[in-house]
Amino acid sequence: MTIKPIKTKKNYETVLKKIDALLDAKPNTSNGDLLDILTTLVEAYEQKHFFIVPPDPIEAIKFRMEQLGLKQSDLVEALGGKNRVSEILNHKRELTAKMMKELYKKFNVPADSLLS
Repeated sequence: MTIKPIKTKKNYETVLKKIDALLDAKPNTSNGDLLDILTTLVEAYEQKHFFIVPPDPIEAIKFRMEQLGLKQSDLVEALGGKNRVSEILNHKRELTAKMMKELYKKFNVPADSLLS
């Protein structure tokens, strides 16, 4: 098989089908290596051609809370009070730069999600 950059949507779809057929490939085998290479090519193509809109900052916070099993009360220190946490999570108050910094530091909420 000749490996080339993905340049068209048709190439992209063909490579996706090949990846699908290789999903059960064992690591450190020729098929496993081919899967790694094709996946890298697909990722490069997708970064160039598919714009992904960052999530709403509040949805990003809620998602991270779910991942970590946090409650609203766990955010009080980072956001400055129970009422403020509620207002922010209900889109009634904007995040400040200080709040974003605290959410990033304490809960590892991606900064780019908070800034969007």
